[in-house]
Amino acid sequence: AMGLNRLIDAEIDAKNPRTATRAIPAGLLGKGTVVIFIIISVILLLYAAARLNPLCLKLAPLALFFLILYSYCKRFTSMAHVVLGLCLGAAPVGAWIAVRGTVELPSVLLGLAVLFWVAGFDILYALQDLDFDRAAGLHSIPVKLGVNGSLWLARGLSLAMIVLLVWLNLSLNLGGFFLAGIMISAALLFYEHWLLRDGDLAKLDIAFFTMNGYISIIIFAATLLEILTSRGAA
Repeated sequence: AMGLNRLIDAEIDAKNPRTATRAIPAGLLGKGTVVIFIIISVILLLYAAARLNPLCLKLAPLALFFLILYSYCKRFTSMAHVVLGLCLGAAPVGAWIAVRGTVELPSVLLGLAVLFWVAGFDILYALQDLDFDRAAGLHSIPVKLGVNGSLWLARGLSLAMIVLLVWLNLSLNLGGFFLAGIMISAALLFYEHWLLRDGDLAKLDIAFFTMNGYISIIIFAATLLEILTSRGAA
């Protein structure tokens, strides 16, 4: 996914001061090397999907389609953030299918939670390219809604993520550890948006990278504790 994105966006990245130092525009990696890496990755993905179960193999091309689509979205739609969320949100659904061979409500709830979470923080991330995207004729939520509108939409998406995690907790009858993980994550999301409340991007790294990194670890740890304690009780 990253290889595709960097290859497809190489020319745009070269023109953007923020991304001009990335490997391809900076000349650290040749496009041919990246193409070979992508081909090998796709072959491994399809082979792994085939070894898991028939549904995984059938859905693998669809996953590849959206990975490719994402990198082109900014050229014609402001919904690139949602497509990115869809790509990452497919991961827990794919893991569920890999284990069980079916699609069920809990996997969809978790997938949607990831979708809204990713779309929300990607909108924040895109704020730093607002001026460049406008000048280059590229599309994004910040270009469409401006800073204030983007901040409010990102807040709404974060709230939707928390609601979906609570729903997931109820659907699987999980315990206090997972609920505590949701509450801590909600507090961190509140702090993330509070840091950017005035549209000041000086603290974007803390809000975008640090807070969301903590959230991913907390949700993982809460889930692991639920599994370990349930096994201990059994």
